[in-house]
Amino acid sequence: MQIEKHSLLKDFPEHHHTIRHLKMHDAHFTKLFDSYHELEHEVHNIETSNSPVEDDFIESLKKKRLHLKDELLSIIKTTEQKL
Repeated sequence: MQIEKHSLLKDFPEHHHTIRHLKMHDAHFTKLFDSYHELEHEVHNIETSNSPVEDDFIESLKKKRLHLKDELLSIIKTTEQKL
């Protein structure tokens, strides 16, 4: 079974230009973006390795990832409304 990565640029290609703009001009967005991708990398590594991990732990990481993704998308949409 192949585990899919959840890159923001892959998941939201229609917001590609806004994401680039925010990464260059918004330190808060960049910090959240980097945290999201670190967390995504950690989840992906856990899912692709056969290391034993508590279900609650991986689920908590996925919830954090989803929360960050929602927050990032909110910033993206708010920025697009202003432009």
